[in-house]
Amino acid sequence: MSASDTSHLTHFVRVPGNPEPEGADLIWFEGIAGRKLRACMAPSLREQARGTAIICPGRTEFIEKYFEVARDLQGRGFAVVILDWPGQGLSERLLDDPAKGHIDRFETFMGALRNGLDTLAGRLPRPYVSLAHSMGGAIALAALTQKLVKVEAAAFSAPMWGLPINLAARYIIWAMRAMGRSGNYAQQPGPAETFETNIVTHDRTRWQLQRDLIDAAPQLELGPVTWGWLGASLDILNKTTKPGLLRGVDVPVFVASAGEEKLVDNKAHARVARHLPDCTHVTIEGAMHEILMETNERRGAFWQGFDGFLEKAGV
Repeated sequence: MSASDTSHLTHFVRVPGNPEPEGADLIWFEGIAGRKLRACMAPSLREQARGTAIICPGRTEFIEKYFEVARDLQGRGFAVVILDWPGQGLSERLLDDPAKGHIDRFETFMGALRNGLDTLAGRLPRPYVSLAHSMGGAIALAALTQKLVKVEAAAFSAPMWGLPINLAARYIIWAMRAMGRSGNYAQQPGPAETFETNIVTHDRTRWQLQRDLIDAAPQLELGPVTWGWLGASLDILNKTTKPGLLRGVDVPVFVASAGEEKLVDNKAHARVARHLPDCTHVTIEGAMHEILMETNERRGAFWQGFDGFLEKAGV
């Protein structure tokens, strides 16, 4: 089965030790240009739902990796939605080579978010709370600033609001796109990551989960990014992080930076937070990039901040 031919699947990828959220349904819906996209919807376990938590994963990630997070949110009274972005997970890929981490423009991601929520709207209790990680944080912030999605509170884990790319590299990205090479790898695939070389988590079990899921369903795997992905990322960040747009965000925001971040630009978190009208910004000390996949202690620090934020926001 090819990575672009998965829309007939009616079940989640299952591995031991990763139970799906209680009552979870797998949903297929259409994105921009009729692309077949995948979502998970799990109900609140309370008679009176607290609301809906919308999980926006990062690059290379997929629904099943967030089952534990979804169960944590169900335990807090929320219904939960998780999306597989266009071009990753088991959603339809954008290039003939499904391993390439590609996007044409972030509006494709944002359209998927809007279409997915519209498809499920009748099943999603209000209020909405978004919980976005890394690249998902760029998508969610763009959707907020452009008023594309209406949420009552927005939380971010190590959001991709800035990338450590210098001026010379930006010129190369521009040139590659101008020459029609957007679909080419910006960096060729290298040796497989090991736990010892990883820069996203200190937790071996949670690190291993993504590998176990990909072993069970190889079509979940996604390789390095293309020039197009890099260019689209710079475009959306340049557009979204303008102070005037940020000052128009009218919902409370929670931002958690990783103390041992090596992928995104933590300085961008402070710059963005400074212009948001109602923002709580914390640093999870000792955490690497994937805060929600970190050790129990570091995850606990995130959830403590998240819970306090929602209480303050009245959600």
